[in-house]
Amino acid sequence: MKKLIIITGILLGTISISFLAYKRIKKVNFNSAYKIGQPIDSLDHISVFYNGGVDNVVERNTIDGYNLGLKYQCVEFVKRYYYEHFNHKMPDSYGHAKSFYDARILDGELNTRRNLIQYTNPSKTIPKKGSLIVMKGAIFNPYGHVAIISKVSPNRIEIIQQNAGPFSETRETFKLTKTPLGKWKIENNRILGWLHKN
Repeated sequence: MKKLIIITGILLGTISISFLAYKRIKKVNFNSAYKIGQPIDSLDHISVFYNGGVDNVVERNTIDGYNLGLKYQCVEFVKRYYYEHFNHKMPDSYGHAKSFYDARILDGELNTRRNLIQYTNPSKTIPKKGSLIVMKGAIFNPYGHVAIISKVSPNRIEIIQQNAGPFSETRETFKLTKTPLGKWKIENNRILGWLHKN
C-alpha cells in the first residue's frame, strides 16, 4: 500500500510539472519571423495582430471605457472588429471565447449578453460575412475560440482569426453544407454557431 501511495504521488507530481511546463511554453513566441503586436492580416481595415504563444497576455485593450479584451487574444479581435466596423458595443463586454455562444438560446434568437442574433450550427440561416463564429473548448484550450467569417460561398466559409498560434494561419476555411432538413452546417465539430448584428 505504501508503494502504491509513493508511485501515485510521483505520477501526480510528474503530471503537475508537465502541465505547468506546457502552460509556460504556450506563452513563448517560437516564431522569430513576427513580433508580438505586429499587424499580420486585416478585414475591412481592421487589423489582426500577432500574439506569439496562444496564452501570451499583454494588457487589456479599452476604448472610451469599453472593454475590448486582452490584447492580441482572439476575443479582442472580434470585439474590436464589431466595435470599429459595426459601431457595436456588447452589453456584457467580458468572457472567454466559448461564452459568446449561449446554448439556451434558440436558432435565430437574440443573445442579449452580446446584443447579437445567435445561430446554431446547423442553422436555417446561412452564415454571412462579418458573422462572429464561436468554437467550443478543447483539452488544451478550455476557453474556446472566436473568429470572424471573412468569406461565404455556396459550399465553403473562410474565417479570419487572431491568436491561432505562433505558426498557424490567420485564415482558415471550412466546408459548408445544406442538410436534408434544409439547414446550413459548417463542417467542424468544434463550431457551436455564429452571431451577427441584426
